[in-house]
Amino acid sequence: MKIRQIIWLVPLVAGCTQSQKPVVEQGETAIPVKLANVETVSYVLPVNTVGTVTSLQESRVAFKMGGVIEKIYVREGQLVKEGQILASLHLDEIDAQVNQAELAFDKATRDFERVGNLLRDSAATMEQFQNVETAREVARENLSMARFNRQYAQIKSPINGTIIRKLMSEGEVVGPGTPVLMLVSNQKKDWVVKVGVSDRDWARLQTGDKAEIELDAYPANVLKGYVSYRSQVADPMTHLYEVEIKLNGNIPDLASGLFARVTLWPSEQTDFLKVPVEALIEGHRQKGYVFVVDQGTAQKRAVTIGLLDKGDILLTDGIDTTDRVVVGGSTFLTDGSSVQVIQE
Repeated sequence: MKIRQIIWLVPLVAGCTQSQKPVVEQGETAIPVKLANVETVSYVLPVNTVGTVTSLQESRVAFKMGGVIEKIYVREGQLVKEGQILASLHLDEIDAQVNQAELAFDKATRDFERVGNLLRDSAATMEQFQNVETAREVARENLSMARFNRQYAQIKSPINGTIIRKLMSEGEVVGPGTPVLMLVSNQKKDWVVKVGVSDRDWARLQTGDKAEIELDAYPANVLKGYVSYRSQVADPMTHLYEVEIKLNGNIPDLASGLFARVTLWPSEQTDFLKVPVEALIEGHRQKGYVFVVDQGTAQKRAVTIGLLDKGDILLTDGIDTTDRVVVGGSTFLTDGSSVQVIQE
């Protein structure tokens, strides 16, 4: 049975639906009332929260080496493809480093050949030959590293995605590994919704629990998903635990940052006490009152409201299954009133 809604405000007064009010004659002490049984039912109590749409693939792209940014070829919000050039550095200094490494390697090669000839003529020692051999190998590796860094004087997109933030501008000096652009994947398989839940709700949720997502951008659609991740650490600012919801099914075109209203359905069920809605009096938010009858006397009980299911109220405490609640005639009752039970 699907729960229609969570009760946040219940301004109900029992007895308002009755077509006739009982008339108490002068001198009559017992007030006629109608009673209903209390039943125990089990429901899946949903978790309602809000969050934002984001992507699993989020990249902060940077240059491998430092330098002056010559050109940024993209703007915020632009779609890019994997391998597309996003930004480049000025090459004067980088090319000079490559040339310097090439010259150093050429010199080390000449020294290696000269000492090798001297060693064959017994004019150089083996130690001298080994030293120039090592110097040549070091120069070779430096040249290889300079040429490798030259290839990374450009930033290329690692994914198909969208540029969401431009962190630096042309002409700025950037250090190795300093993020220049932020981008997220726009592949449907990578979209998720991130929400925050309380510790109580976090404990009720499990990986794989189903979710329903409503977006203001698509008010007519209810997206489907499931819990794919639960954080083990609360956010120090909000004290909420992050829960990640993976979208599945028919996914429309999305963008990072879209506002989402989320209903999570835990695997575990919660027991409630079900009574007719006519039994509730003086309801406010999740608190209310009902009358029960014990040995011909009305007793006013404070109850905690859990859910509204069609014409029934689901309570979490305040009464038990041995009680019978007043569903007709409560308008004339006070705590301790004498009552006369009448049949339906």
